[in-house]
Amino acid sequence: MRVLVVADIHGNRAALEAIREPFDVCVCIGDLVDYGPEPGPCIDWVRKNATRCVRGNHDHGVAQNVEIQGVGGFRYLTAITRPLSVASITPDQRRYLADLPTSCMFTLGGKRFHLVHATPRDPMDEYAPADVEFWKPRLTGIKPDYLIVGHTHQPYTLRVNGTLIVNPGSVGLSRDSDPRAAYAIIDGDEVQLKRIEYAVEETVQAVEALNPDETARQMLTDVFRTGALPGKWLKNGNDTASTNGKH
Repeated sequence: MRVLVVADIHGNRAALEAIREPFDVCVCIGDLVDYGPEPGPCIDWVRKNATRCVRGNHDHGVAQNVEIQGVGGFRYLTAITRPLSVASITPDQRRYLADLPTSCMFTLGGKRFHLVHATPRDPMDEYAPADVEFWKPRLTGIKPDYLIVGHTHQPYTLRVNGTLIVNPGSVGLSRDSDPRAAYAIIDGDEVQLKRIEYAVEETVQAVEALNPDETARQMLTDVFRTGALPGKWLKNGNDTASTNGKH
């Protein structure tokens, strides 16, 4: 059973469509929207291809039209792109985001899977590094074979007390200085963290055409081309916006 895992697509259709892996099952770990210029086609791709999908903080924010205030970093980008995301998707696509569960558990090929965008303790907002001691208390009471997470835009695998934690990284907005689209393949007992080049300039051109804010255009162009947000843009932290807008 070959499982394709995608997360943090963030409206980057060109990156998502560059993934041509064969799969039996696809799962999505949330954040289909915000930042990127084409959230609608990304939602449609997930609805068509993903057997299961969980809600990310940006999906929640767009579904509920949560306003964000930010003067720097990714909070600023969220504040600028959130209204664009809300305006560019259909009511049906917005309902799809609102109806996504915050966690999902199922068994596939004899393996127990638990999907959550951030952590089981805080499904949409908690930032989870690749640290065993961080994860131990967050696995209390659950014993999946695979815990699949996203949110950090940092790909990693980590084994903790018999559970393999898999973060595929970000399809559409890398933050580890590698601009290629990131995803994971789970094939039996083997997990592969993979990257693929995509038409970055196609995404950049779409941003330039659709985003009226010059600073946001420059910031997003830097992220798409380099896989990171240069320090000059980090005026007030580099966090994404939470579901409540507090961080």
